[in-house]
Amino acid sequence: MNRTTASSRFAPRSLGLSLAAAACLAAFGGSALAQEKVLRIAMTAADIPRTLGQPDQGFEGNRFTGIPMYDALTHWDLSKADAPSVLVPGLATSWKVDDKDKTKWVFKLRPGVKFHDGSDLTADAIVWNVQKVLDKDAVHFDASQVGVTASRMPTLRSARKIDNLTVELTTSEPDAFLPLNLTNLFIASPAHWQKKFDAAQGATPADKAKAAWTAFAADASGSGPFKMARFVPRERLEVVANKAYWDPKRTPKVDRVVMLPMPEANARTAALLSGQVDWIEAPAPDAMPQIRQRGFKIESNAQPHVWPWQLSFAEGSPWLDKRVRHAANLCVDREGLKTLLGGMMAVPKGTVPPGHPWWGNPKFDIKYDVKAAQALMTQAGFSAAKPVKVKVQISASGSGQMQPLPMNEFVQQSLKQCYFDVEFDVIEWNTLFTNWRKGAKDPSANGAHATNVSYAAMDPFFAMVRFTSTKTFPPVSNNWGYFGNDEFDKLIADARTTFDDKKRDEALAKLHARIVEEAPFVWIAHDVGPRAMSTKIKGFVQPRSWFVDLAPVSMD
Repeated sequence: MNRTTASSRFAPRSLGLSLAAAACLAAFGGSALAQEKVLRIAMTAADIPRTLGQPDQGFEGNRFTGIPMYDALTHWDLSKADAPSVLVPGLATSWKVDDKDKTKWVFKLRPGVKFHDGSDLTADAIVWNVQKVLDKDAVHFDASQVGVTASRMPTLRSARKIDNLTVELTTSEPDAFLPLNLTNLFIASPAHWQKKFDAAQGATPADKAKAAWTAFAADASGSGPFKMARFVPRERLEVVANKAYWDPKRTPKVDRVVMLPMPEANARTAALLSGQVDWIEAPAPDAMPQIRQRGFKIESNAQPHVWPWQLSFAEGSPWLDKRVRHAANLCVDREGLKTLLGGMMAVPKGTVPPGHPWWGNPKFDIKYDVKAAQALMTQAGFSAAKPVKVKVQISASGSGQMQPLPMNEFVQQSLKQCYFDVEFDVIEWNTLFTNWRKGAKDPSANGAHATNVSYAAMDPFFAMVRFTSTKTFPPVSNNWGYFGNDEFDKLIADARTTFDDKKRDEALAKLHARIVEEAPFVWIAHDVGPRAMSTKIKGFVQPRSWFVDLAPVSMD
């Protein structure tokens, strides 16, 4: 693939977005900036992630419109840089699975929590928010929020109020992963939505509900540490401090956060260096020395994040041959890629690293061994004169996508020495993410044999289950490649139905070992989440997580 051609397809849009962002910042400047403590962030997304409760744009949406404006029943602890993020109470102070019926969970809610509109957050609100994505008969059911929610908590079926501060959640089968999955269900204000519904125009309740959600997105109400102040689609989101937030440790230190979509790395870097923004996600690797020389700091940390090619097992796919899958994993020069990225990646040995409780000591060793890869390809019937043709669907930017164009071009060249002829189908990030649930057999794949969507690995469902279960074939969840069989379903069931932490880790280790051995991915990189920022920013913690917490951040 010609890099200039691929980049130029997106350059006009990226430039337009960055110029629009600069103009808006100038209009916003002056006295307002002088009076307020304002943090300005350039995101990798091409648009503002959805603000109505369930974000899109991958986990960048959770990071910038979910976690700041909303709460979930359970949260990730994002306060430590030197320890893995673990699950902590959010709106729920405690939870327990029923001893006799492992499909039922009881969650005790935090008293006294208010939504931004002033209404009370009670068990009724939790039930309402479960219904918005699971109950098609509910007036407020919103199909547009289902895809980014239901696939992240696939066994949740219903919610029932026990009393004002107690709710029962029911799953389709015993599922020890549920409390982890619930970090993705953001709780929006039913009372605020009802006001939008009552004011909406529409011939039917469904029309009015759709209009109500559109109005809600422009004037959102959650219970998080920040409240929506201004929203301009494709241009900017401004949130202001919720000084009445229920957790004093997360009461914001800045008055306002301005978030701007800038999908092109060079545009983000230029915005930082010129003082248009204070913080950028994923700076251009070749600009990092200049960024440091100009007095900015670059934060990074190892995180449970996988940057892979997810392979197709549909009929006719070249990846059906395990020798080809193993050869690809042995032919990527990951150390060379790390150098290209200025050191801002970790070299993977699987989905989780050796020493992790889920490692499991797989028999296949992912490493750089060109001769071994060439031997496998020769056995599979390929050679320099007869390479295997592989098409990969990729993006030019996006949440967790690191630097997708130069990275994929590097892998393309690395694999060429092992008889792979790689072609790229470059599409917009949110489209690629949407296609992820449609699967390799869908026309949206455009004949691709692999897709390059990065993913989080802190939750076992996210890390492994959704890619290897026959129950998660499209459109249920993200098993894009249709990988799975009875063996993997059994390994998954063993882990999912084990409620003792140590024994569950042991079951997950067996699953991970078999995943690495069967290689339904080409594991290419683990992200370290580089972000560059002004030294005026204080109190920022780069956790070992895909997510960050804006609340403790202050500005000199």
